[in-house]
Amino acid sequence: MTLRRTGPAGPNRADPPGRESRRRPDDRRRTFPALAPRAGQEDFAASWWGNAWVDALEDTALDPNRLARGRAYAGRGHVDAITVTPGRVVAYVHGTRPRPYRAEIRLRTLGEDDWERLLDAAAARPDHIAALLDKDVPHALAAAADLLPAPGDLIPDCTCPDDGFPCKHAAALCYQTARILDEDPFVLFLMRGRGEQEILAELTRRNAARSAAERGAARHESTPAGRHTGAPALATVRARDALTPRMRPPLPPPLPVPRQPGRPPVYPQAAGAPDPLALDLLAGEAAARAHATLHTGRDPVGGLSLWQDAVRIAAAHPGSGLTASTRALYTALARAGGRSPTDLARAVAAWRQGGLAGLAALEEEWDPPAGPFDRARPALAAADFPHFRPWRNRLSTPSVQLRLGRDGLWYGYESDPGRDDWWPRGVPDEDPVGALTTLLSR
Repeated sequence: MTLRRTGPAGPNRADPPGRESRRRPDDRRRTFPALAPRAGQEDFAASWWGNAWVDALEDTALDPNRLARGRAYAGRGHVDAITVTPGRVVAYVHGTRPRPYRAEIRLRTLGEDDWERLLDAAAARPDHIAALLDKDVPHALAAAADLLPAPGDLIPDCTCPDDGFPCKHAAALCYQTARILDEDPFVLFLMRGRGEQEILAELTRRNAARSAAERGAARHESTPAGRHTGAPALATVRARDALTPRMRPPLPPPLPVPRQPGRPPVYPQAAGAPDPLALDLLAGEAAARAHATLHTGRDPVGGLSLWQDAVRIAAAHPGSGLTASTRALYTALARAGGRSPTDLARAVAAWRQGGLAGLAALEEEWDPPAGPFDRARPALAAADFPHFRPWRNRLSTPSVQLRLGRDGLWYGYESDPGRDDWWPRGVPDEDPVGALTTLLSR
């Protein structure tokens, strides 16, 4: 929501002499464009002070039904531009008639004593000033001078014939005003009598006066001989000196990258402890990835999916039929990927055949463009190999199959005749005849 202020303003009659010259001409009059409609029935206010504004009206409303209709009007965007001046919030609200009604919310402005107490409380705490600049209102600051309206403080009025307290048009204005307060709590200060620039200028003046008084007290406490009767003054650095550009020493050269990744420690088997094989696997993987990242500046496995990484890890270890621990590893990795141990074993064979591209050749069926695939069958026939049946990126006989990968290599597969149970075999080759020759010579 974009907030802007427009419109002229004259001096407020409650201003003390000379105050008009210390604030901008439009600082006590702000106009906000009509807010867009909002979907749903969630709270109109997100901040605690915005909700306090709504509560102040709802707690004194005489008819909940009028409040509900006003809330619906506000949600549908029936409230035009809202103008805020000290003690007053005004907007035109569209109702059932063609001509909109002029709705108004009035509230009491703070007196001079209230403002002195509020500004003193803000200037005494740097965190309060920082919160205000960050469009936040500390609870303690709001309580210093009754900044927030209490039940009965808000007086609604409207040009419609309804004499409800409030009518639905004034209620709609109140709900939309809460949205403005969320975005800029300085509007709440304006309602109470002073604009944002005036408040910030006064806080700056008080902060400077307080800092000067503290410096004077520190000088007064020190003796000519350099001994202090009170707490010693803190060492300071001028802001100009702190921000002056200067040359900084160069960083030390990075440590050399080791030739090989480190070996993890040996983890003992203990009751209730994690599986030593799993710990060894995780530590070794972390060391290998860190070593590769230091060498190349790129994580070698960062872009892999869960299944691809599970296949990679299994392919780096002995086959599933060697030991009980490796069989357990295959079972755990297959379960994590939502596959069976047989699926994992087949995928491991594809990974060992051609890495990530080999796994893609196993799992991906695609339609290759005209070119190498069309020339493969005549080349195989010229080499006296049996007739191959084409289907998508695959050339098959009852027991032998060649798959063209997206990397341009041919991958060999074998199956028992009539079973359609293909397993990766051989070494991939750019030439289908070379890939088939390697496959049949095994």
